[in-house]
Amino acid sequence: MSTSRSSFSAIWAWLLAILAVAGLLGYGYYLQYVEYLDPCPLCITQRMFYMLIAAMALIAVVGKRFVRLQQVMAMLLSLAAVGGISTAGRQVWLQHLPPDQVPECGLGLQYWLENEPFLSTVALLFKGDGNCAEVHWRFLTLSIGEWSLLWFIGFVLLGIFLFVRLGREARARRASV
Repeated sequence: MSTSRSSFSAIWAWLLAILAVAGLLGYGYYLQYVEYLDPCPLCITQRMFYMLIAAMALIAVVGKRFVRLQQVMAMLLSLAAVGGISTAGRQVWLQHLPPDQVPECGLGLQYWLENEPFLSTVALLFKGDGNCAEVHWRFLTLSIGEWSLLWFIGFVLLGIFLFVRLGREARARRASV
């Protein structure tokens, strides 16, 4: 399967996805290590979903000659982004709860990793705690969780777009043979 002109343009979309994730993660690590904003459990989970998105995009770039592989990566990218939407959405929901309904803060991820069963720690990563409801940073009136939710929605749309576009390309290629 050779690379056609239209699949080459899909490569640019994959590369932009990788760059976007690198920028988002880079800024997250800047906030953590330079501005000393510790990430909450939901933020850590969102980072994992961003890494999955970048991995899918990287696999698609490496396998650029294989349209079906790119379609599978587009579908997996969308699924990872849906996971990100669920965690970012939970964080946004926690941030908008009235103060008396915010869950108590937990003992921290490090404590859970050292003292609790693995599945309990995974549940914390997807459920969050009171730390996830705190807003320490805003840009254009949106919190980190709200920005993350928007980015994940964008990645879902990108994955769907690439899946459909690459499918059309594969059908057109089969029709011309």
